[in-house]
Amino acid sequence: MTKLTIPDMSCGHCAGVITKALKELDPDATIAFDMPAHAVEVNTSAPLDEVVAALEDAGYPATVAQ
Repeated sequence: MTKLTIPDMSCGHCAGVITKALKELDPDATIAFDMPAHAVEVNTSAPLDEVVAALEDAGYPATVAQ
């Protein structure tokens, strides 16, 4: 599972857009949101660089959380 920080994520609409972008890459991906921390945990078979690129294309730039 990879934890990503997405500073621009703040609501359910954001979560929906992020979910759609990630599910287009990997329909079997599991996604857990932590809205107050602006964080997402993603379990996917898609390469990390593709995940980050898909989120950026969707308008939600992400970085790997430390």
